[in-house]
Amino acid sequence: MAMNALILLLLVQFPIILASRFAIHSKVRGSDHIAYSNFNGHELFYINGELKDKESFCKAFHFLDVNACIFENYLGSSSSGLDPDLSLADFPLKRERNLLQKEGREESTSQDTPKEKKDDPETLSTPYKAGFAVAGIVVMCCGFLCPCLYKKRKPATSTVVEEDPNSRESKMILSEYFVNLQTEFSSEVELLAKIDHRNLVKLLGYVDKGDERLIITEYVPNGTLREHLDVLHGKILDFNQRLEISIDVAHGLTYLHLYAEKQIIHRDVKSSNILLTESMRAKVADFGFARMGPVDSDQTHISTKVKGTMGYLDPEYMKTYQLTPKSDVYSFGILLLEILTGRRPVEMKKPADERVTLRWVFRKYEEGNVVDMADPLMEEVVDAEILSKMFALAIQCAAPVRTERPDMKVVVEQLWGIRADYLKGVRKG
Repeated sequence: MAMNALILLLLVQFPIILASRFAIHSKVRGSDHIAYSNFNGHELFYINGELKDKESFCKAFHFLDVNACIFENYLGSSSSGLDPDLSLADFPLKRERNLLQKEGREESTSQDTPKEKKDDPETLSTPYKAGFAVAGIVVMCCGFLCPCLYKKRKPATSTVVEEDPNSRESKMILSEYFVNLQTEFSSEVELLAKIDHRNLVKLLGYVDKGDERLIITEYVPNGTLREHLDVLHGKILDFNQRLEISIDVAHGLTYLHLYAEKQIIHRDVKSSNILLTESMRAKVADFGFARMGPVDSDQTHISTKVKGTMGYLDPEYMKTYQLTPKSDVYSFGILLLEILTGRRPVEMKKPADERVTLRWVFRKYEEGNVVDMADPLMEEVVDAEILSKMFALAIQCAAPVRTERPDMKVVVEQLWGIRADYLKGVRKG
């Protein structure tokens, strides 16, 4: 800030300096120096560096009449009479002032050629010196000012260059995002309009106007399955409720795969997408990722980008990008393990060997410790055989290869059998 103020002051004073009537004339002869200056009409007189009044200055040249001591041809002087070179040879000085050197020096000085005098830096007139000084100041100002301006402009220019690609990229990302939202919305509306099952959330209407997109479905008041597993609603799910919820979800998926007008693959089966009614009946919701299955009977899959939730995603689908109804079966197997154990698919707070629920369950199952895998929040004691059948079905559904997984219709049938065995055991107990 201070530098900018100094530069501004110099630029303002520059024309004034040029317009000023400023003149200095000097003559060196040996070791004696006589100088006369005129600055804006103010005359100054020097003999050997001492400031003298005009009368004393003139007396040094034996001019008794002060008015006869006048100067001509000086910048800023309108008087006439004295040669501009102010040659000492033209004026007889008093010997007692000792202004002249010995004759030898005087002769050597007088032999100087006019060219040497002209080139001697000491004999340069002050207008030239002042010009050089002012030019130097201007150059310095430009030197300070130009980098400042350059530095201020450069970031602005580079900002424009850098922001344009980012701006375009951001617009492209936003555009793609909104296109995906529109696609998912249209897909969900289209699919929901074609389904009607008690274990699937029913479409009542939708709004698609400008940027507003709303899907109006039936109200399911009792929260999500995950919330109940976390006991956020104050009640712990008993085994019978967990079994019935499993059967309801399996019924809904079976309808989508086999009995809908066109085969539908949900692609996002998980506990937070299962809604519960007041009577604890389960309804599968959120069809934003749903896709139509193969149209031709010859097709075994559809190729598409991977969509879903980590932990529930079919590993074969992730590897091949080939989507089939068996991808929903895999997700259901993980969901069934979640219902039985109360654990999420990945539990980062657990020890390293227990973090992936599927691996932990498989190891425990192989060891025969099925009872230890049941959700500890359940207070009732469940028959180990029933639990073993449930875990076996879940592991089969979550097989890494799709050909080893059962269809959802088979899953429903097996769950019916498990329920029958469970109810028998309850009656006996």
